Order: sequence, then C-alpha cells, then structure tokens
Amino acid sequence: MISYQETVDFLMQRLPMFSAQGAAAIREGLGNITELCKALGDPHQKFPSVHIAGTNGKGSTSHMIAGALQQAGYKTGLYTSPHLVSLTERIRINGVPVPEEFVVRFVEQARALIDRVQPSYFELNVAMAFTAFAEAQVDVAVIETGLGGRLDSTNIIHPMLSVITNIGLDHTHILGNTLPLIAAEKAGIIKEKVPVVVGETHPETEQVFFLHALRCHTAVVFADSIWEMVRTGYDSDYQYFKAIHKGEQRMYDLKTDLLGSFQSHNIKTALTACELLAQAGWSLPREMVMQSLERVRASTGLRGRWERIQQEPEIILDVAHNPDGMEFLRQNLQASAAGGPGSRLLVVCGFVKDKDIDTALDFFPKEAQYFFTQAQIPRALPYTELVEAGRRKGLEGQGFAHVGAAVAAAREAAAPHDRILITGSFFIVGEALALLEGSARS
Repeated sequence: MISYQETVDFLMQRLPMFSAQGAAAIREGLGNITELCKALGDPHQKFPSVHIAGTNGKGSTSHMIAGALQQAGYKTGLYTSPHLVSLTERIRINGVPVPEEFVVRFVEQARALIDRVQPSYFELNVAMAFTAFAEAQVDVAVIETGLGGRLDSTNIIHPMLSVITNIGLDHTHILGNTLPLIAAEKAGIIKEKVPVVVGETHPETEQVFFLHALRCHTAVVFADSIWEMVRTGYDSDYQYFKAIHKGEQRMYDLKTDLLGSFQSHNIKTALTACELLAQAGWSLPREMVMQSLERVRASTGLRGRWERIQQEPEIILDVAHNPDGMEFLRQNLQASAAGGPGSRLLVVCGFVKDKDIDTALDFFPKEAQYFFTQAQIPRALPYTELVEAGRRKGLEGQGFAHVGAAVAAAREAAAPHDRILITGSFFIVGEALALLEGSARS
C-alpha cells in the first residue's frame, strides 16, 4: 500500500484544486458529486446533518455547533475546508481527524472511480467525508460549504437545518459582485421545509432569504433578532459575554475559548441553531450549549481564528482574508493592545491573487512593521507585488519568497513584549503553523 504522503501527492497532482488554480478548478453543477456518491452507496443519506454556508464565520460556527452536539453525547462528524496543516483536519469525528490510513484506503479503493468521474480535489474530499461519517455511523454531521452554496458539492445533502452566517464581498468573480447576488448563491442551501438560521440581518439581503425560504415552504430565523451579545472582558484564554435573549428578556453569563470580537456574531448564530435543533427533538439544553462554548477549540480542534500560540513575543494567527474579516481583525488589534508602552506590531502577511488586495491593505495599521510573503501555491500573489501594493498604502516592510523566511525574520526582529500577527489567507497561516509546530503541511 502506498504511503499517506504519496496519496496526498497523487490527489494534489491528479485533481483540479481551487487553492492552486482558482475558478478553473471548479466543476459546475452537482453531477460529479452525485455520481461519486451513487457509486459509493450514497453515504450522505445515512446520517442527519446540519448544513452551514456564509462569507465569514462559517468555520467557527460549524465548530461551535459540533462542540455542542458532542457535549450532549452525540457522535458528531464535522466537515470543514480548507485545512491548515493536514488534509485529515477536514474530516473529524468527535473532534478527532480521520486517520491517515483511512485517506489512503479510500483513495486506493476509489482509483477507478476517480479515473471515470474526473472529480475536483474538493469533490473527492466531500465524498470521502460522507463515506467516513457513514462508516463511523455518526449520530449527526455538521457540514460546511466550501464556496457559495447553490452549486457547492456539499449541497447534495438534505439537512435537518440550514445555517447561513453572514454575507460579504468575497469570491466576487465567481459568486457575483453585489450582496444580493452573493446571498442568492448562499441561499441555494435552503431546502424544502428545512428550517433556516441566518446570522446577521442586512437590508440588502434580507428579502433574498425570505423569498428563497418562501419558495421552499419554510421559515427564516435571524439570529440577531433573538440574541444580543455584550462582551464584558477577555484574557489570554477566554473572552466573556453577557448573552441576552431578547424575546424572553433573560440574561446569561458565558465565556468561550475562541478569541476575537467577531465571535459574538458566531455565538448568536450557534445558539439560535442549537435552539432550533432542540425544538426538533435533539437534547441540547441551553445552559449545556453555553457551557460547551468554553472548550470549542479543545473539543473540536478549531485553529487559526485569532489564535495565540506564543506569549513572548506574542504570536497570533488569523485566517482573515476578505474585507469583512479584515475589519474584524482591525477591531481585534485595537481592542487588545500588545505588551504595553513601546511594544510594536510585526505583521507577516500574504494573499492569493483573486482578492481585493488594495481594500484589504486599507485595514492594516501604518505604524506596524511588515514582512510580506507568499504561500507555496500557484494562486499566491507574488510577494514582490504585495511589497509594492503595501508601499502605495504607506505600509513599509520587506519581502520574502517563503513564509518560513518571513516568520523567521519577524521573530528575529521582535522583542519579548512585541506582537507578531500572521494573516492574509489559510495558506499563509497553515504554512506558518506547520513551521512553528515542526510538522509538514500536507
């Protein structure tokens, strides 16, 4: 039998990858995933599921909902993308990534199927996840879309609940260049008579969701109409909130191990989703769901969302990569200053080519020191172009051809009381994380 690394290399070389090729790797329609799953015995029909889409926050929200289901004692599958270090991160059961041996076995058994169907990398990963969850006989699976919703490969499922976190301008060359157009793509996960939670009310998208729900004979619940969140404090391990249920006029104290101000929106969405699941008969008492928020990272393995991995100098990882994500990043930087007077911010950042780089750079502080770099993928924006874009915005720094070199230079330049922020894409954070924790990205 071939090794795990040989299997990963085969997938990356043989199958079209969005991370490498961009839109050219996308297979239009659900024909491939339907054919794959039919040949595999339709594994997606063998477990109940929750389907989650959105521009930002869908990863955190997926992990929060999965963590609550795990806390309640349900055997829970979780599919997310992309991964940071290892492909196995995308497919978890009760927070544990599937074994490398499972990936090797699945790909070996599916070789003839791969040759016949010619799926994309993402399509095969989705089919692999469904197979893993069916074989493990999970009680429930939380499934995150990859991109969009209507034509996303995960949209073959018929879930018991659909969740749309928010709508922002991202992947506009694929999903549309207005909020209503993007909302219509995300709303494609709404199914006949399946309840829908939408995280944030927005005047440009509210009608889109209502009309989609009306056509599917179901109702939309807006999480921000149910819950209000007030952050009351934070420390190096937790942030603390007052959660107010608007309809019941009840207030709760809660804390979460997921840091960053943006988590307040995701918590509202997760709480609302769990309430609807409880109404459908799942054992998810509100207090238990809130308690599960204290250990989302520990129970589900979520990483890279305002994640502090070192104290002196402080090193923070954040996968923000679009304007909304960058705005939250700026808020977090302003709300949590580094180690006192005289401390500096050093930023390691890189982007992919199809992002609005000029808009993204507007969110970065001019007083920081920059280490511009690029991930080792074909879609990466060359670091030389990023250096020039940064200079036009008044952001001064050096350029590095490899993430490892940029991280090493930032660590060398940082004093113990400084802060290093590593951001710009999943791929930058993933390569940095692999380097800092001494593993290979696969």
